[in-house]
Amino acid sequence: MSGRAHLMWDEAVSGYNFGPDHPMNPVRLGLTRSLISAFGLDRELEVVAAPTAGDSTLRLVHTDDYIDAVKAASADPGSAYGEYGIGTLDDPAFPRMHEVSALIAGQSVGAAEAVWRGEALHAVNFAGGLHHAMPSAASGFCIYNDPALAIARLLELGAERVAYVDVDVHHGDGVQTAFWDDPRVLTISLHEHPSTLFPGSGWPEETGGEGAEGSAVNIALPAGTGDAGWLRAFHAVVPEVVADFRPQVLVSQHGADTHFEDPLAHLTLSVDAQRAAQVACHELAHEHADGRWIALGGGGYAVVDVVPRSWTHLVAIAAGRPIEPEEHLPEEWRGQVLARGGGVAPGRMTDGRWPVAYAAWEDGYDPAARLDQAVRATRKAVFPLRGILP
Repeated sequence: MSGRAHLMWDEAVSGYNFGPDHPMNPVRLGLTRSLISAFGLDRELEVVAAPTAGDSTLRLVHTDDYIDAVKAASADPGSAYGEYGIGTLDDPAFPRMHEVSALIAGQSVGAAEAVWRGEALHAVNFAGGLHHAMPSAASGFCIYNDPALAIARLLELGAERVAYVDVDVHHGDGVQTAFWDDPRVLTISLHEHPSTLFPGSGWPEETGGEGAEGSAVNIALPAGTGDAGWLRAFHAVVPEVVADFRPQVLVSQHGADTHFEDPLAHLTLSVDAQRAAQVACHELAHEHADGRWIALGGGGYAVVDVVPRSWTHLVAIAAGRPIEPEEHLPEEWRGQVLARGGGVAPGRMTDGRWPVAYAAWEDGYDPAARLDQAVRATRKAVFPLRGILP
């Protein structure tokens, strides 16, 4: 194994563009890529443009009729394909939608191939993480489900146990659905409670289908949860379940929409807590998966202040050259933000909360606290199914 990390990147992924009024502004991808370059991280890893995912690869997760519908909507965006979730406010059709969505999927599949074959120890596709797409429908700004496709490709290549950890503010419903009945895949999602946020799923009682009981893990956190509570919940569940599962590969999704500035959700994390979660996933990969780690992007709609910093931290960790939170952002990058009309960019790679302190699960359990109730519900639902004491 070379050990050299891969950054999966093709400029054309910025064509994933639902229009000027849509929250998922592709400027977040370009600003992230330029910040990575401004820090010199692209000299610390190999930048790779993987090929577009072909139909046979897309069929690992998606149905033929859905793929055909995406192609048709790409050629004629004005037509309605409502039965496939295309043409909605969340997922309006746009020209070349199939091509660019398949390109993003190809980067995640390429990351999976590189890591499994030993060409890289870590691989990052921050344009990916489109975790809501269902086998036969678009959903939640997601056309093709690249995390699920990457996992399916790992299984096709011979992997017997793949763990997926999703720290986006929204439930990773599409990935859970794809592997609901497959005990070879462990899906873990930390997200805002489904009673207050899309997609309305991800309850603790969702634990996997017949024959795969305990393979789906959902930690549904109260709106308003901040750094200390979120990290307490993560460390109360994720490390223990991942250790029990003994994955050969860890796939993680790092949506930045848990941030307190994000306009679409109600958690209150800082970039510092997001960085702490990235460090934790990196450590889990080394502790339990021989270092094999595929890290993906996801949501994140504070496209200037938050997303580029969060995902640059992710790339830096994967590259083996983590950026100190107190480090100042390069002036050349801040100038790009101003030139693009993004206003005054943040000055440092921290929100001023590093290091983030949190209490271990064993310390100070409070049965009256909503956060501890949420964690307890997950542990009670999942741990006995896996033979772990709750």
